[in-house]
Amino acid sequence: MKIIRAPTIARAHELAVKMVLEKGWALNTEDDEATIEYEELALDIEDPFAEPMASPCSRFQRRFLETYADNLLNGSEAEFEYDYHHRLFDWGERLSIDGVNVHVDQIDYIIQKLKASPESRRAVAVTWNPVVDESLDDCPCLQLVQCLLRDGRLQMKVVFRSNDMLSASGANMYALVHLQKRIADEVGAACGRYTHIALVPHVYYKRDLNDITPFCKKGLEIQPVPEVCAACGRCDRAPPR
Repeated sequence: MKIIRAPTIARAHELAVKMVLEKGWALNTEDDEATIEYEELALDIEDPFAEPMASPCSRFQRRFLETYADNLLNGSEAEFEYDYHHRLFDWGERLSIDGVNVHVDQIDYIIQKLKASPESRRAVAVTWNPVVDESLDDCPCLQLVQCLLRDGRLQMKVVFRSNDMLSASGANMYALVHLQKRIADEVGAACGRYTHIALVPHVYYKRDLNDITPFCKKGLEIQPVPEVCAACGRCDRAPPR
């Protein structure tokens, strides 16, 4: 696993995109989408609320990020195959015990667990629901959230089974550190380190080609693998046609 330590989530986003595009390999997904995939990445941010929280290279800026974070924290009326708010605050879709539907507020569990046992390593929430997700075309990428109280600070560690580092990870981090702050406030602690683990980090280099350009800056910031440059063709790094 490669570890990226960065002063801000914005910089972590930029460095993750750079690593995948420079070190990764081309792979078509099971849905036949062209990606550059890389090995496991851990993004470690000491102060997740340090600015900038949004990379200027990303098309998803503050207004979008704030809406995305609000949807994770408070829910949305939009209809999706799944959403992280319900998976974290109301887990248990299509499950029942003794005829009673399952509704688990995992975030409240984390809060109460840390209030009762500040040293606990069991303040964990999961999103995967096999009853639902094994048949979904679009299933959760975020799998696990763990919170720890150490030295008066609330740390958060998250695990993604798969993570689009270009178009999704910046928004994912922005929303999740706001969840971290909500939990920290409830248990009376300051926010500590945020660790974002992507087990299969990737970039959709054909679908999101226009979003790569601001990060790459025509090869001045990123020197992508040949497949990306061949698809782009916008600078001297592109192979002759």
